[in-house]
Amino acid sequence: MNIHEYQAKEILKAYGIPVPSGRMVKTVRQTQKAVEEIGRLCVLKAQIYAGGRGKAGGVKKVNGSLHACEAAGDLLKKKLATVQTGSKGLAVKCLLVEETVEIEKEFYLSITLDRRTSRYCLIASAQGGMDIEEVARVSPEKIHTIYIDPFIGVRSYHARGIAIFLGLKGKIVEDCVKLIQNLYKIVLEKDCSVIEINPLAVSKAGKLIAMDCKINFDDNALFRHPDYEKMIDVSQLDPLEIQAKKLDLAYIKLNGNIGCMVNGAGLAMATLDVLKEYRGEPANFLDVGGGASREKVAEAFRIILKDRNVKGIFVNIFGGIMRCDIIAQGIIDASTGIACNLPIVVRMDGSRLIEGKNLLSQSGLNIETVDNLGDGAAKIVQRVIKKRKVPIEKQL
Repeated sequence: MNIHEYQAKEILKAYGIPVPSGRMVKTVRQTQKAVEEIGRLCVLKAQIYAGGRGKAGGVKKVNGSLHACEAAGDLLKKKLATVQTGSKGLAVKCLLVEETVEIEKEFYLSITLDRRTSRYCLIASAQGGMDIEEVARVSPEKIHTIYIDPFIGVRSYHARGIAIFLGLKGKIVEDCVKLIQNLYKIVLEKDCSVIEINPLAVSKAGKLIAMDCKINFDDNALFRHPDYEKMIDVSQLDPLEIQAKKLDLAYIKLNGNIGCMVNGAGLAMATLDVLKEYRGEPANFLDVGGGASREKVAEAFRIILKDRNVKGIFVNIFGGIMRCDIIAQGIIDASTGIACNLPIVVRMDGSRLIEGKNLLSQSGLNIETVDNLGDGAAKIVQRVIKKRKVPIEKQL
């Protein structure tokens, strides 16, 4: 689960980690008031669920309330497209107005979950800022990583080693030790999957300050934090993802044109990989789960049909807990009353397979059944390509 930078900084501040003075604003008038309170020299930062805002023009330095109002008016009207959002971009609905800080040196610091080792790891670099990805690619030796033993945690000697690696000296070393240990405390108490400070800065006044922060919460732990739901900015989410969440469906919108419905997260990921192998472009990740009802399957299929980018649908089901006839009936229910002419390829195996195939063959839908994953992926890719070549007037 994503949250905005201003929300992440509120958490840092609550744990004693220094951040610049700032206000979240949603209007030009609020921006003017915030600048008047903070001071003439401020920074306006677009709040979206993506990185790369600075390079995309989402961070603006302003001098005075008039300049700030002009910049805020521009940012609040636009969709910000970054490397992470793609060309569609994300709508800017709020801004963070912050004081400017004179920076002496920038660093990178994060704690993230390493799934290979099943441990949190502490990552640091003496070269922070917008080009940290390039530093990691070109000069990996400048990135220092410590894997955290969950029985020991982050001790002061671990944190002090990081501070020395960053080149810090004197009193600020102990400030860094305290900051790193507080970061780890946030990770554990808030169930974070990642917490990233980039840049962590030493100001010219000699203070260690978190200039920017990204926090993601572990979705699997949300049941322990019912208050997190209030922190979600639905304007940053795809409407279909919001609808799927309400139905307790694991759905992620992607950029392709082949809708996918699968049962089981592992099988769903394998399905996307095989589609890509056959040069297909998946439009979504959708796991209906192992024991979905006929109604839930129908709702899942309707979500796929609502995506205007979808030109064909691939259903890949292993009927273990889930019966194949329930999947078939759910597809038919979802298509009832809708002129669904999209090509649909269904690969099913498991319990009630024959009954499921019979239901589909008698449905009148544009469905083809196959026996294995490779054939199914190849078929749907071929049919989508063939459909694209049909003149528009004939499709209508």
